[in-house]
Amino acid sequence: MSAVSTTVTAPWAGGEGKVRPWQRDRLAVIYVRQSTPQQVLDHAESTRLQYGLTQRAVDLGWSPSRVLVIEEDLGHSASGLQDRPGFQRLVTEIGLDHVGLVLGSEMSRLARCGREWHQLELCALSGAVLADIDGIYDPAEYNDRMLLGLKGTISEAELHLIKQRMWNGRIGKARRGEPAVPLPVGYGRLPDGEVVFDPDEQVQAVVRLVFDLFDELATVNAVLRFLVDHGIQMGIRVRAGPERGRLVWRRPGRIVLQNMLRHPAYAGVYVYGRSRTDPRRRWPGGPFTGRVRTPREDRLVCLPGVLPAYISTERHERNLARIEANRARAQSMGALRDGPALPAGLVFCGRCEKRMVVRYQRGEGKGLRPAYECSRAKTDYGGELCQQLSGVCVDRYVTGLLLAAMAPAALEVSLQAAEQAQLRRGEVDRIWRQRLERADYAAGRARRQYQLAEPENRLVVRELEKDWERALAELQRLGEAYDRFAAARPRLLTAAERDQIRTLAADLPALWRAPTTTDADRKQLIRHLIEKVHLTVIGDSERVTAQVTWVGGHRTRSELARPVARPDQLGYYPQLAARARALAAAGHSAPAVAKILNAEGFRPPKRRAHFGTQGVRRLLQELGCVSRQEQNLRQKAPSLGPHRWWLTDLARETGVPRVTLFGWIKRGWVTAHQQHDSRRSWVVHAGPAEVERLRRLHRQSRGHRPRQAWLDHQQAAIIPNEEGTRGDDAEPQL
Repeated sequence: MSAVSTTVTAPWAGGEGKVRPWQRDRLAVIYVRQSTPQQVLDHAESTRLQYGLTQRAVDLGWSPSRVLVIEEDLGHSASGLQDRPGFQRLVTEIGLDHVGLVLGSEMSRLARCGREWHQLELCALSGAVLADIDGIYDPAEYNDRMLLGLKGTISEAELHLIKQRMWNGRIGKARRGEPAVPLPVGYGRLPDGEVVFDPDEQVQAVVRLVFDLFDELATVNAVLRFLVDHGIQMGIRVRAGPERGRLVWRRPGRIVLQNMLRHPAYAGVYVYGRSRTDPRRRWPGGPFTGRVRTPREDRLVCLPGVLPAYISTERHERNLARIEANRARAQSMGALRDGPALPAGLVFCGRCEKRMVVRYQRGEGKGLRPAYECSRAKTDYGGELCQQLSGVCVDRYVTGLLLAAMAPAALEVSLQAAEQAQLRRGEVDRIWRQRLERADYAAGRARRQYQLAEPENRLVVRELEKDWERALAELQRLGEAYDRFAAARPRLLTAAERDQIRTLAADLPALWRAPTTTDADRKQLIRHLIEKVHLTVIGDSERVTAQVTWVGGHRTRSELARPVARPDQLGYYPQLAARARALAAAGHSAPAVAKILNAEGFRPPKRRAHFGTQGVRRLLQELGCVSRQEQNLRQKAPSLGPHRWWLTDLARETGVPRVTLFGWIKRGWVTAHQQHDSRRSWVVHAGPAEVERLRRLHRQSRGHRPRQAWLDHQQAAIIPNEEGTRGDDAEPQL
């Protein structure tokens, strides 16, 4: 029986027909990819693979001088073929037009999904062929292209299954609280993986102080200012690099404080999945970009009671709710600000239940004057203001209720204030002493190192001596800073300070009005006791119904008066008008009428204390009451004739204030002339149509529709009256 000889044929042997002579004149590129730079050092197989692939290129007819090796060191930064630096170099710098063969250990390592295979169509356009240990592929041929696509699909499915298994294993460990997540400030991790409080007492003290300050001050800005004013730093553990785990002290920052107040680990809650990667926000080549916070309801794992806690879960929830309420949105009350509007953020419209906004106006020498507006419909939909009122009367009303409610607890308030001030000073003083203790230890350690060195080794001794001097200088600097701090803010309250606290607490109104009490302090106290203030203006009058909802649910209902602009907005205007007409008809002068109205309890608009002579004259003019002097002038004047009106009579007929009519005359909106009497009295020319026009114009003015008036001016024609026409600056017809 004859022996049968077997010959092993390499995959390259069957591909001779796919390699053309003109392709051998181009470059042969060997593509070697490593997942991480460490694999390049630890795994030498890739180096040996390069030699093997180079020899195969030579076997296919390429000279060694025309073989080029491209290595990829990706790490985890490349999400696709287009992100790989080596492939980009192959396309841009070398150019596929100069490449005849692309070699790799397997084509699935070059492209892991169907999308990347489509990008390799560039090889088909340039005439390059692909090769791996299985054979040679021509992307321009249908069968080879179908085979490559099938390999890419299988490779993509394989990757998906591998990732799915890894993800399931990771989630399983997370549900047991095993994966090590990054720890915030104030925590450390033992070698066995157990999470503990930071072993440094000062780090723990600063963390607890931050949470106590936020309970008291209510805003991140206020906490940050306190830490900066008192020279308190944050202890941070270095997470990476050669100094990993070393404690460094850095100045406090807003982002650090926000992360501390939001992080659930401080409440003992282990959370996995607090962030996710948004592909739209990733930067090419940025391995840690695109991270966004995951909503609390979408977090993968949340295990309470797993970590050591600085605060309770309820306290953490209150902090989150307060941070959300501090946001400047229509749905929240907003953070405390320096404006004088005390219940800002707590005032709601009693008509539509929307939160009312604060608008400030600068008064004459009186600073900013607040006003509350329900302007949501106007801002969002171009409608009218729902209601508005002056903030001074609201602030005065809320302040009165608050001081009355706190009066019985004045002594308790004084004791708690003294205790809280004492506690806060003690906490800050303890942190300062810990800083001094740390500096003293550093100086002692530098001294011991200097003393243990051999005196003859001057190269080392000189450097250790400098370190010792620097440590002593830092200890002296901290000691002087602490002395200044202790002199300004002693750890214990003095007897005079305690007496001052009791005195101020016994007289709450004086404490409320004290120059040292800021508007932010007043607002903070109001928010501690009051939850909402509902206001409803009754019609267009000065009467306002108020309902104060206290923390705990109790409600207080009452009525207050707001300033109004016109007398006819007063709720008692009919009685005021009738009484003023009667007094004028009885022959009383304006000063006498003012005195009688004040004595009978009538008050003018804008919440002034009493009527003045000028105010009464203006009121009588608006009511159409004629003074004695004007009556005498009319008796001496000739008859006016048809469609002629004295200014006061026309004001009474149309309901337009006399001063408004006079302004329209000056603008040329009304035709009039002056008499030749001593007062140069005005006589208005107005027929029935003109009288009706003035009435409608007055209604339009009071309705605050300047835009509609402008449109009417553009669209409507100017209608002449029987006395002539008005000029270009005349008021538009309705």
